[in-house]
Amino acid sequence: MNERAKTTSAEHARGSLKEAIGKLTGDARLEAEGRTEKRRTRPPPPVSPRD
Repeated sequence: MNERAKTTSAEHARGSLKEAIGKLTGDARLEAEGRTEKRRTRPPPPVSPRD
């Protein structure tokens, strides 16, 4: 596992935690921030070659 993958995993986990805390406390801003962090760490969709 390279350094970027470790960082991405940590960022995704932090986003999940923020989203969960936001849901538990009713803080819509924190929940949305967590969802945004999780989305940002997703890998880009694969590009299919054109024939």
